[in-house]
Amino acid sequence: MRGLLKFLLPYKKQFALAGIALIVAAAATLAIPYAFRQMIDLGFGANGIHDTGSINTYFLALFGVACILALATAARFYMVSWLGERVTADVRNAVYSHVVTQSPQFFETTQSGEVLSRLTTDTTLIQTLIGTSISMALRNTLLFAGGLVMLFVTSIKLSSIILVMLIATVLPIVWFGRRVRSLSRASQDRVADSSALAGEILNAMPTVQAFTHEKIESERFSKTVEDAFKTAMRRIRARSLLTMIAILLIFGAIVFVLWLGAHAVIDGTMSGGELGQFILYSAIVAGAIGALSEVVGDAQRAAGATERLLELLAVQSPISSPAVPLPLPPRRANGSSLALDLVSFYYPSRPLTPAISNFSIAIKAGETVAVVGPSGAGKTSLFQLLLRFYDPQEGVIELDGVDIRQLDLHALRNTIGIVPQDTVIFSANAMENIRYGRPDASDEEVIAVAKMAAAHEFIDRLPEGYQSFLGERGVRLSGGQRQRIAIARALLKNPPLLLLDEATSALDAESERLVQSALEAAMVGRTTLVIAHRLATVQRAHRIIVMEHGHIVETGTHASLVAAGGLYASLAALQFGQH
Repeated sequence: MRGLLKFLLPYKKQFALAGIALIVAAAATLAIPYAFRQMIDLGFGANGIHDTGSINTYFLALFGVACILALATAARFYMVSWLGERVTADVRNAVYSHVVTQSPQFFETTQSGEVLSRLTTDTTLIQTLIGTSISMALRNTLLFAGGLVMLFVTSIKLSSIILVMLIATVLPIVWFGRRVRSLSRASQDRVADSSALAGEILNAMPTVQAFTHEKIESERFSKTVEDAFKTAMRRIRARSLLTMIAILLIFGAIVFVLWLGAHAVIDGTMSGGELGQFILYSAIVAGAIGALSEVVGDAQRAAGATERLLELLAVQSPISSPAVPLPLPPRRANGSSLALDLVSFYYPSRPLTPAISNFSIAIKAGETVAVVGPSGAGKTSLFQLLLRFYDPQEGVIELDGVDIRQLDLHALRNTIGIVPQDTVIFSANAMENIRYGRPDASDEEVIAVAKMAAAHEFIDRLPEGYQSFLGERGVRLSGGQRQRIAIARALLKNPPLLLLDEATSALDAESERLVQSALEAAMVGRTTLVIAHRLATVQRAHRIIVMEHGHIVETGTHASLVAAGGLYASLAALQFGQH
């Protein structure tokens, strides 16, 4: 739980105010039994003589104490609830901000559904802890300590007996509480599993329905939900047993001591008022211990949640900006130069299979280079290395003569525009989806690049034009339309280095013709790397590199490579229809 301190420290003032209200409320609660004693012993005199004035005075005093208690309790509730909401919001922001800086390596091993579960379910538990449980724990700790002191003031003999018995009951409760904590962590893990599965399936519903797997996926989800339920029930059974043991042991001890007190009144060694005071303080102490046992259960669950969130915050991305980044040279009119020298790369999840091996190439500023090869040749891996989603295990990549590992990550990625093979469309309108390329772009600039990318015409035909909502993941658009929006987004960024990962693969012949002319205009004044499966794209490149198993196996122009009769010639025959 110490990991939460850095989120709590900025709100010392609010904690101080909540603490003052807490102390006042606890003091008022502890004053009530004393007022009852005075009322009994002084208001009702010996031999049944009633002192009306004293009774009125003590009842007024009792009401005054109740007013103070009500105001202090309301103030405490407001302050701790505010703290719970504020700290939870800060934790959510910190975790999310940290997760979005992680490299793709993190998401190879962590499901997005699990991250979402930690951001929602786990932070809600922390909110309960700070907004309710901590306050309850402090309040009941004060009541327990104050009540215990007043018990000793009332009767040292009876209090000594009850204290020994309470200590004997607390030890098994603490031991059992540890079991509840481990079960709480397991329960939260199972909930995260079900969230992760649900997120994955909901994002793939067309595929699920196309293969008629609705029942299978429902059964898979049902199994994870049942696993979560069974784990939660083990936690609930353990916590129920803990509560039962706590109440039985504690109240059994108190009943025994009160039985002794009743005999003391009969024997004349204790007044009726003192016994009444002792009973009320015993009830306060017992209630405080019972509440603390409940709070311990919430604290155990929150501790498990905090561990999971702190695990996320502790993850350090292997890809980060250097402490003192080097600046890039001023942008040239014809784009950026690029050089890879003996680069070798293995994905962390596949450490024995090289994705790129001894790869070397020099690309001049303004040059357009096409990258072709069979599936799995390493073409997309090359783009991921250029964007520094991963670092190669060997070799150097230089942009404008500077090792990209010496550049600030944002500076590097701001110089690169990419149109990926799998186009991402956000749940926003067409205007904002294109503006993602440059958030400060004007509407006129967005429309201009949409026209360049042959997207303006179909966007204009949408019900609300550029303000039309495109649906989650662009479900309202065809594959070609989504790709043209991605191209417009990259053009709006206006980068010196452009990466096109099969940017025209989802387009029909007419759209490809329109986009190809747009891309040709976009390539002017910048360096372009194109992963291409279309002949038209390849033929316009200054140079073609042919990859296989992470190596460059051929380099040249379309005509020279076809004439050579190697791998490119066979790919051209298969993919481009060239013989």
